[in-house]
Amino acid sequence: MDASYAFRVRVRLESARTYVTLGSDSAETTVTLFREAPEPGTEGWLFFRDTLWHGEVADEAYARRLAAEWLGVPERTVEAVDFRELQADEAYIDALKAEIAADLEPFKAETVPEALSKYLGSSIRVTDSGE
Repeated sequence: MDASYAFRVRVRLESARTYVTLGSDSAETTVTLFREAPEPGTEGWLFFRDTLWHGEVADEAYARRLAAEWLGVPERTVEAVDFRELQADEAYIDALKAEIAADLEPFKAETVPEALSKYLGSSIRVTDSGE
């Protein structure tokens, strides 16, 4: 099983030296960040439920803190975080659906597709295992 969450992160670069300045047109960069998705049923697997809503970041300030931590940069430099997609192989998606189906109540949904849509929107891309 293989899965990752993809985020687009806009970061403002800052010089570590007081005698170096950055031009305003070059002080910002956008990166695509991939965070491994924990295996369904293991610690942290509910990241999507706790962080996303209809395929969007639910709490922008929290997402900026997470992105800063993942990138190892000061939080003040992360200007924006956008969720792109969950990229997962079929085995992961099947395991995710099975885990959700085992207890739908925490997802406040009647069906597994409703739960997935509620948190991930249409932002799921099924990949080959080796992709």
